[in-house]
Parts: sequence; C-alpha cells; structure tokens
Amino acid sequence: MTRPPTAAQRRVIDAADPVTGRLRGTEAQLAALVKRGLAFRHPRPPHDHFLTPAGHRIRAAKEEEAAAAAERAPAPGEVPAGTGVFAARVGGEEDPYDGPGRVREVHSAWQGLLELRRMTNPDGSVERPCDWERAHLVRAAALALEAAGLRPAAPDADGYRVRETPQPEAVAVHGPDAAALRACAAALERAGWQAGEYTEPRTRVRYLLASPRRV
Repeated sequence: MTRPPTAAQRRVIDAADPVTGRLRGTEAQLAALVKRGLAFRHPRPPHDHFLTPAGHRIRAAKEEEAAAAAERAPAPGEVPAGTGVFAARVGGEEDPYDGPGRVREVHSAWQGLLELRRMTNPDGSVERPCDWERAHLVRAAALALEAAGLRPAAPDADGYRVRETPQPEAVAVHGPDAAALRACAAALERAGWQAGEYTEPRTRVRYLLASPRRV
C-alpha cells in the first residue's frame, strides 16, 4: 500500500493552483511528489511542476473535507473566507459568495487556466481548451461564463446553469430567456468553445449544448 504524503508534501499539494494544479515548493519536495506519482515536471520551459490525476484526487479530498466543515459551521457574512477553496459557480448554489474578492478570484482562476492552455496544448495556443477542461467540462464552462462577467442562477435571481449531459465532451447551459442564451453562447465561443441552441423535445425548453473546440 502506498504511504500517504508527508505533512510537508500535503501542504505543497493543498497550495497548488486550484485550476491548473501548478505546484510551488522546494526542489526536494517537488522531486518527492514526482517520485510518488503525485506530480509531473512539464517538459517545456520553464519546467514547472503540476499535479497528476492522483495528486488532484488527494487535493479534491481535502477540498471535500473543507466543504463539509463549512456546511457544519455557522455561515459568516461572506462565505468562503477562510476555506481558501475556489470553485467555479455552475448556477443554482445556495447563498453564492459575492464578496468583493470574488471578481479577483475569478480573474486569477481564468488567467491560470489560460496559462495551463499555453503549457499543455501542443502548439501553446491559449485560444483552444486543453485536456484539463475536457476532463472537467462543467467547471470549465462555468468558469468561462463567470470570467466573461455573466451571472450564475441563484435562489433569488435568474442566470445561467451549467449541467452535465449524456453526450461525451458536451455540457448543457440553461438560461432564463433567449437573450441570456445568446450571451452565454457568445461568451463560450470567445473562450474557445462551440455552442449551439437546441430545444428539449418534451418540455420545449431552449438550451445550449456546448463543447470545447479541438481546432
């Protein structure tokens, strides 16, 4: 059985960029994480280190623990102060965090995602979604929408909702009206996605089907 990471290694993993998984630490710490299969060294300059899927799972487990603890605790005025966990808003969240730091957090997460595109797309393009986005479709689409300044749905307000679909590499985006859907489609297309409007056969509700562009 693989030994769990040390406390120092856990701190490096927990401090990884929430979107890109980029790591910061000493050479010895990063080398130890690579040896354990929890990180990899990117072959292209500046040869940064990133979490592997196994490393992401360890970090995700910590995030789930933090989220569970936050649910048990009394809600302060502006929620996730103190958790340090960024999450793209997919729409429908109860009491979504709208504090003054949210815009900065979204901007930082989006810039990190663009950097991940540059580092991992074979041609270094930031105009086209990367493998991380294809593996986290709902979160990636939601981040693109929020980074474009659009608002997710809340219990007391209309907005977008991003949901999984049975189709591979596709998410459904719902909005309160046709204008909102057009705004979402335009934002996603600027972010490197392709989006088309469809009608749900039974309910006749219009929605977007969006997927990351490959070329």
